[in-house]
Amino acid sequence: MVTTIDADRLAELQDDDADFVLVDTRPADSYESWHISRAVHFPFGPEEELDGRLEDLRDIVGDADRVITVCAKGISSGNLATRLESATDEYDVGTVDGGMKGWSGVYDHVEIDIGDGLTVVQIQRRAKGCLGYVVGCDTTGEAVVVDPTADTDEYAVAAEEAGLTVTGVVDTHVHADHVSGGRQLADDLAVPYYLGERASERDVEYEYTPLERNEVLRVGEREVKALFAPGHTSEMIALLVDDRALLTADTLHVDSTGRTELEFSDDEGQRGARLLYETLHRTILAEPESVVVLPGHVTVTADGEFEHGAPGEAIRTTIRDARTGIDLLGLEEDEFVDRMADAGEKPSNYEEIIEYNRGDATLPPEERVELELGPNNCSA
Repeated sequence: MVTTIDADRLAELQDDDADFVLVDTRPADSYESWHISRAVHFPFGPEEELDGRLEDLRDIVGDADRVITVCAKGISSGNLATRLESATDEYDVGTVDGGMKGWSGVYDHVEIDIGDGLTVVQIQRRAKGCLGYVVGCDTTGEAVVVDPTADTDEYAVAAEEAGLTVTGVVDTHVHADHVSGGRQLADDLAVPYYLGERASERDVEYEYTPLERNEVLRVGEREVKALFAPGHTSEMIALLVDDRALLTADTLHVDSTGRTELEFSDDEGQRGARLLYETLHRTILAEPESVVVLPGHVTVTADGEFEHGAPGEAIRTTIRDARTGIDLLGLEEDEFVDRMADAGEKPSNYEEIIEYNRGDATLPPEERVELELGPNNCSA
């Protein structure tokens, strides 16, 4: 009998280095652009027969005793699992419920040690590399959520597990690679929803509380300061927490910088790159070298691996290590601008996602994950 597992269970099996082979049945272009770590490829249709292909599958699977199948939504992979189980008793056969759509909803909660009196939980979306945060005051139990995805329960649960009560939600910018859950979470909890004051220039259609340049948001006894940080987008802010940690969103990642052309058109491309250069050198790198940098994304490769660190580990750096370890930060301005002109493949469906996050479009919940499928591609 075929065993059906959910995506969270698959993540547990991977983390435990369990002995199995994960077989991805999607078409080649989908597999090659983005797949789960260590998955092998065996394209298979939702109504296809296994006759004549069993030996090919055996060659791919090798001497494994357990085979788990996965596809986009669980249809073709379920078909392969059923036919494999019927064709031979060689394998313990399983399939992933919901496929890659289910995998897109796997999260890890990582508490980051910043210092006494402050709780910071990094919420990692394993498939996309999105990094959101719960930032709380240990004394009063108050907290803010920063850059939540639309899987808002993850952030509410993370706060509850840390003994914190959410008193505000902040989006650092209008996101281009995933649907924000900021508005929804703030509405659900009846707390203020914040964006940088320049969000009005992005034609944001919904209500929010603007954070002015250098405005300090009190979170219990902790201070969260909004730093104007344009470049990746024109309204971007970074958040300085108690002069100890800097939430840099898509301005600065652990191993690269953000890109600039998702908002700025080809005609404005140099303007965006120059804004980013100025933000990096006059604002971000002007902070003390010991300040911990907490980015908004970590790159997930086409092979499903974190390009830096691993799921369940803190994705972080410091101002010192960023300055010395990221080659883009060592370039002169004109050279940096030239490099930004070719930032690589854009995130999937980014224009539609921006429209939704500005409030220009509505999106049925069942279509949200499908719109987001694929790597984030927010780094330059």
